[in-house]
Formats: sequence, structure tokens, C-alpha cells
Amino acid sequence: MKPIVAIVGRPNVGKSTLFNKLIGERLSIVKDVPGVTRDRLYRDVEWSGKEFTLVDTGGLEPKTQDFIMSKIKDQAQVAIDEADVVVFLVDGKYGITGLDEEVAAVLRKKDKKVIVAVNKIDNYIKNQDRIYEFFGLGFEEVIGISGEHKVNLGDLLDAIIGKFEKMNTVQEEEVLSIAVLGRPNAGKSSLVNKILNKERSIVSDIAGTTRDSIDSDFRYKNRKYRIIDTAGIRRKSKIDDSIEYYSVLRAIKAINRADVCVLMLDSTELVTEQDKRVAGLIHDEKKPLIIAINKWDLIEKDNSTVKQFTELVKTELPFLSYAPVITMSALTGQRVMPILDQINDVFEEYNKKISTGVLNQVLGEMIAVNPVPTRKGRAVKINYVTQIGVAPPRFVFFANDPELVHFSYKRYLENKFREYFGFEGSPIEFIFNKKSERNF
Repeated sequence: MKPIVAIVGRPNVGKSTLFNKLIGERLSIVKDVPGVTRDRLYRDVEWSGKEFTLVDTGGLEPKTQDFIMSKIKDQAQVAIDEADVVVFLVDGKYGITGLDEEVAAVLRKKDKKVIVAVNKIDNYIKNQDRIYEFFGLGFEEVIGISGEHKVNLGDLLDAIIGKFEKMNTVQEEEVLSIAVLGRPNAGKSSLVNKILNKERSIVSDIAGTTRDSIDSDFRYKNRKYRIIDTAGIRRKSKIDDSIEYYSVLRAIKAINRADVCVLMLDSTELVTEQDKRVAGLIHDEKKPLIIAINKWDLIEKDNSTVKQFTELVKTELPFLSYAPVITMSALTGQRVMPILDQINDVFEEYNKKISTGVLNQVLGEMIAVNPVPTRKGRAVKINYVTQIGVAPPRFVFFANDPELVHFSYKRYLENKFREYFGFEGSPIEFIFNKKSERNF
């Protein structure tokens, strides 16, 4: 799973500027006015081979009574709760303020891994005294940086990934983790409760990474599973306009931690914009997936109903066309436990390895039936394919001119690969490289 790193601090210390510099693009709106960043923004960052999700937050004013600022505070609190590491950004030109001390008090109560980043330190050597002052906030790691001028950002990133190495990732027994995702009221909690109550043997409730998330371990057919329940967002959130942000950040973390995702849809409403947003997050993280249409007991059915609903879902979520669609009722228990068998099947597909000889035999047959189209007056030839990884399955195709392989032909290859080899529920990746000098 990718750790989550939140940038927090009082308003107007340069959080959005630092966020933009670290992600390498101008995503956050940067303006010298407190309270500009009202939403949390998140992007994946890679440093020294380590990936993490970076979250930008609005300014924390813990005791504020202002309506807008209180909403920003609530959203920042959510980011802190979800974060594995917190970058506490302060202003080196102003020194420690009362607000800084209030934010520090909040972070100490949370018992998080914290790095104090002293911003606006353009000359690291001359401004040592400004940096040392911030050890007074009570945290062990203090680093002077300039977000605007990219001073010492490498040291900051080194410190961040250094915190990851201290995170406990040891598991005594292999566990298949399942993230149950979807919008509020789709039936996520009902599904989790039904599974746990029906097949609970050795079960332990394990405190999750958030204050109100509980992961549950259980056994089914001699295999250990962990359900990551992302339900309860609407019920446990007291701030209505923070619900969407809370949902997305919790979904990202659950998806990162999961081996297989279950996207739950409500059969009485089917695919909403919020469903598409969560589906897009799963797709972006390249995780295997099952789509479960819940509340099937409420639908009037005939022989073609399942097919109609499946086609509708595939139309609304075309980028997840490889995902199996099942109908169920968490309330009555209809087809609840078979989901676990399908999860096992999808996980195996996600980790499937095809031999190079078989791949190239099939590739030859596909090209014989449908040759690679000529483009820009040039004949395009795909010479060879090999699988270079699993979870997700990744394939490299070698061609004389990879850039001329049209996307429609790539889609043809993917469809045929799925027809021959399955990969149901699993994303697959195709990479096209120039023909190697080796003789295959």
C-alpha cells in the first residue's frame, strides 16, 4: 500500500506552493490570502523508488469560530487522521506563532509521525537560528526548506520516506485484503456484517489506520481474509460538506491497502457520479475488481433482467469492462458468500503468469487473423511479446515502430488476450517498445 503524507499548518505558510513543487505541477491554487485551499487535494509522488500519496490541506486554526475556516479545519483534521506521516509546515520568517503552537498540540494528541518543515528559508546556512527556534514545538525532526525556490526539498523527501521504513508492515500469516467500496447507503456495512456473522471463525477486530475504521479478520474455506470496511462515512462525519472529501481520502487508502476491491452499487439507483468517481480511483490504482449490484431483492425481475443490468453497468463504466458483475442482496444473504469465491478467482487472475512460448503462439494467431494496419505509409510489425510482471499482469510488445501501433489495435490485442487467457476482474498493462537487438 502507498503511505499517505499530509501537509498541514496554519493558513498562509505556503502549503499549496510546497505541494505543487513536490508533485511537479501547478495543481493547487496559490494565492497570498488565508483560506484559499478549501478542499484537500491528493496526488501520488515517487522519490528514491518509494511511492506515497501526498495530500494538500487548508490552514488549521484549531480554535476558530469562523464558518469557512472551521470547515477547512475539519477537512485538515480528516487528512491528519488518515495520514501515515504529517509534514507540519511553518513560516521561518515569522517564527513560532500561537497558531503554530495550537496546531502542534493537535498533532501531539494524534501521536503521528511528524516532520516540521520550516518554510521560506532561502539561505540554509545564514538562517540556522530561525530553524532551531522551531524545535520548541516539541518534535524531533525539523528541516529548513523553501518551497518556492526548491531549497532542501530533497532532504525533506528523504525524511518522509525514512519514516516509512519504521512503519510496521509485518504480517504473521498471509491475508487477502478486501476493500468494500461505494457511496453511502449502497449496503457496504450490510455486506460486511453478513459475511462476518455467517462465516466467522477466528475473527479479530483490528484497529485500522483511522479513528473510526475497523478492519475485520475472518476465515473462509481455510483462508484468512481481512475486510476493509469504508462504510459509516455519512453517519460518523459531523460536517456535511466534508463528507465527499472524507469519502475520497478513505477510499484511496482502502484501495491502496486492498488485494481485491468490491464496488457496491445500489440496484434502485445504479451508477451515479459518485460511483464513477470511486470506480475511477480503483482503475487508477490498477487493482482487481468485482462489481456487486446490491438490493437485488427490491427489483422486479424476468429472464433478461440480469443481462440488462450488467450491460447498463458496463455502458456507464466502460473502463471497467473486464470486471465481473454480480447481483446480490446483503439484506437477505442472496449470493453473499459466493462473492468470496469470486474474489479468490479474481486475485488469481491478477497474479496469473503466461509462458512466453504460449504468448507468442497466440500473438501469431491474432496477427494472422487481423494483421497490424499500415500507418503513415509504413508497415508495422509486432515481433515478440513477453510478460514482465504480475499484480497487475504486464506485457511488453516489441515492434519495429511502436508509436505507429494504433490504440484501436492495442484494444484488439487486449480483447483477444482476455478471450484466450481470461484475466477476469484484473486490469492488464501493455507496453510497446522498439524491437530489441536480441534474436528471439
